[in-house]
Amino acid sequence: MWYQTEIRLRARPRGFHLITDEIVHALPMLSDIDVGMVQVFIKHTSASLTLNENADPTVRQDMEAHFNHSVPERAPYYRHTDEGDDDMPAHIKASLLGASITVPISQGQLNLGTWQGVYLGEHRDQGGTRTLVVTLQGAPQANV
Repeated sequence: MWYQTEIRLRARPRGFHLITDEIVHALPMLSDIDVGMVQVFIKHTSASLTLNENADPTVRQDMEAHFNHSVPERAPYYRHTDEGDDDMPAHIKASLLGASITVPISQGQLNLGTWQGVYLGEHRDQGGTRTLVVTLQGAPQANV
């Protein structure tokens, strides 16, 4: 079985945001899959996807602080500056973290670790809505 859909995420402020539930909600057939994979791809160059801590929100705050320190705005060597001080750093952060993740599916659920969740890294001050392409591949459960 193959399935693909696009998810349009609402605009969020700059930072890291848990989006696991939105992805699962967009995949009603997930419960029919015994074993498989889901791949999530973000169609933007100034936002990213990553897996990390899903329980303590201070992890997301620390991630934002770390990346802002590591990839500062207004670095004197940036040449791509026409779209604002946050634009070039957003591109760098997106490249460092990546545009896609792959998660295994087991017995109708994402097979994430106990404390893992999917993050949207919004690296622009005014990023706007974001679009994900979600591709599911898997073998159906025996009773389906």
